[in-house]
Amino acid sequence: MTDADLPSPLGRSAVVVARVVRGGVVESEHRGHAVALDAAGAALVTLGDPGVTIFARSSLKPLQAVAMLDAGLDLEPRLLALACASHSGEERHTAGALEILHAHGLGEQDLQNTPDLPAGADAQREWLKAGRGPTPLAQNCSGKHAAMLATCVRAGWPAQGYLDPEHPLQQRVRSVLARLTGGPVAHVTTDGCGAPLYSCTLLGLSRAFGELARAAAARDGSSAARVGAAMAAHPGMVGGTGRDVTILMSGIPGLVAKDGAEGVYAVGLPDGRSAALKVLDGAQRPRPVVMSALLRALGVTDPVLDEVGTVPVLGHGRPVGQVVAAHVQPGTASPGTASPGTASPGTASPGTRP
Repeated sequence: MTDADLPSPLGRSAVVVARVVRGGVVESEHRGHAVALDAAGAALVTLGDPGVTIFARSSLKPLQAVAMLDAGLDLEPRLLALACASHSGEERHTAGALEILHAHGLGEQDLQNTPDLPAGADAQREWLKAGRGPTPLAQNCSGKHAAMLATCVRAGWPAQGYLDPEHPLQQRVRSVLARLTGGPVAHVTTDGCGAPLYSCTLLGLSRAFGELARAAAARDGSSAARVGAAMAAHPGMVGGTGRDVTILMSGIPGLVAKDGAEGVYAVGLPDGRSAALKVLDGAQRPRPVVMSALLRALGVTDPVLDEVGTVPVLGHGRPVGQVVAAHVQPGTASPGTASPGTASPGTASPGTRP
């Protein structure tokens, strides 16, 4: 496969979303796409092409959890938040995953996600100190996989083969993702944990998170409301100690946020405002910086944005610069950006409401 075989609408329409400044000089730049929507779903900020198709990676977990609830899963909020998690592998996370499994007559041996060490540095150190190696339980997606298995038990579906895209569980997930993001699902592949991964537009992802947070605030009894409320109430189960996604949800009441691999981030606010971003090179360091800027553009003024949005550049162990967001202010649209009412070829129309 050559570069010519891989056309990249991601690259063609991307713009600079963050700059790395060292000693007052721009050292590097991160390009990407971002969108921030008001409560009515109108775009306040568009950088790059919000209609571009992406793999949202773990940012899709809350939407997968909605599908599981729709299929009959019933978890208390603490464990439902874990089903949405890319957790750090702390004891509360691994114990929670086992709790989900055991409550449904299952065990750690039933998990089919990729074995790994805990993602959190402290948790990993403790895990290795105890003489443990990589396991599916320690891997950051074990809460989601435990919930998927529990859903199969609840729905009367076979647990065997639950990662097959044709399995009834995954078909339900695909259908719900299309509904929440405005669909259709254009691409199917495999995520890092082994679960099927479906594509969506960046704009669709943002709108879906706005709906999660709005439904939770309205307490409308929907599966989306239950997921949004669980995440907002138990942010430590969604990420872990010191994680920006956990700090952000802990600091802003009712905010629902989920990070994802390859530089993806999505948030929703209780009144339906939302934002989503994709960093083109997959880097994680600009993620919290750009998201903090997007939230400010939406009118959020909480001091937690200073904490989450400050990413220093170090020289000999001390700050000599920082990562800064680029071009993010209310009403901005980058040159060549697709209109919020039009779609790029092969993508769902950004004007479609979930």
